[in-house]
Amino acid sequence: MAAAVSAAVSLPTSKSTSLSSRTSIISPERITFKKVPLNYRDVSTGGRVVSVRAQVTTEAPAKVAKVHKKVEEGVIVNKFKPKTPYIGRCLLNTKITGDDAPGETWHMVFTTEGELPYKEGQSIGVIPDGLDKNEKPHKLRLYSIASSALGDFGDSKTVSLCVKRLVYTNDQGEIVKGVCSNFLCDLKPGAEVKITGPVGKEMLMPKDPNATIIMLGTGTGIAPFRSFLWKMFFEKHEDYKFNGLAWLFLGVPTGSSLLYKEEFEKMKEKAPEKFRLDFAVSREQKNEKGEKMYIQTRMAEYAEELWELLKKDNTYVYMCGLKGMEKGIDDIMLSLAAKDGIDWIEYKRQLKKADQWNVEVY
Repeated sequence: MAAAVSAAVSLPTSKSTSLSSRTSIISPERITFKKVPLNYRDVSTGGRVVSVRAQVTTEAPAKVAKVHKKVEEGVIVNKFKPKTPYIGRCLLNTKITGDDAPGETWHMVFTTEGELPYKEGQSIGVIPDGLDKNEKPHKLRLYSIASSALGDFGDSKTVSLCVKRLVYTNDQGEIVKGVCSNFLCDLKPGAEVKITGPVGKEMLMPKDPNATIIMLGTGTGIAPFRSFLWKMFFEKHEDYKFNGLAWLFLGVPTGSSLLYKEEFEKMKEKAPEKFRLDFAVSREQKNEKGEKMYIQTRMAEYAEELWELLKKDNTYVYMCGLKGMEKGIDDIMLSLAAKDGIDWIEYKRQLKKADQWNVEVY
């Protein structure tokens, strides 16, 4: 039997430096789960010339099945589709950013009753209530799952999301609200939710429990990494015990936007030799050159160490968040790889082919 786990969803106050308030999610005792051309050529043999017919086969060699390094056994996709979604129920919905944060982010938990089995790194679709401007049902929106396969309550009967409320002013000066994000952030406990999926294999965890896993997240891109880290440090499994190195880089604009900060700090206390944690708070932190501290700026402080890790065949990089973040990371690695006479873009292509460079941006 796995031991009971108590973890907190960070609830920062309006002061960006204070993150003490929180809502606890208490996990009950967890159950451990178990084409053939003919070519002629004259050759000399024994003093006379003879014609020898040589057959050259051009048939392609038998394909060798790719050995996947990520956990793909038992992965289910698209069990529930838009026309036949799973109807879940909201159990919990709480704001996890401070009042002075630039935008609201909410952590929410939905029931699945074990009918929506998923793996860490997958996503689900949500179909918001109501009709669009054409009087048709809204299209689904995909969200990365923020809970481990066991869920926040440890019974494999829930799924959690981390959602930022989208509100912006368009060119006409009108305030526009994102349909699905506002639907989700406004949900009250007990409300029904139409869920599709699960989907995705790009962000699945490595099989190797001794792997080095480098996680690069911005904003709500933290979701899949929370699922990874819960499995690594808050749960006990008979068939999985993490003995490698997990290194999380999280980029946010303000301290009051740091998501799940208390959870991650608790993990670091629990396994300091296995978990490294680095925040990049762009509006409040600067590097030695006086530059804003974006995620690539923070990574640059460990550039040599990160490059050495990337040269190992058991290092896996996962990136989730805003679409432009990969370029900043490429800029760091280009010069480091060049010092070793390596073309970074080609090397990254090889990493992708080996399941060691995994990107999900939006």
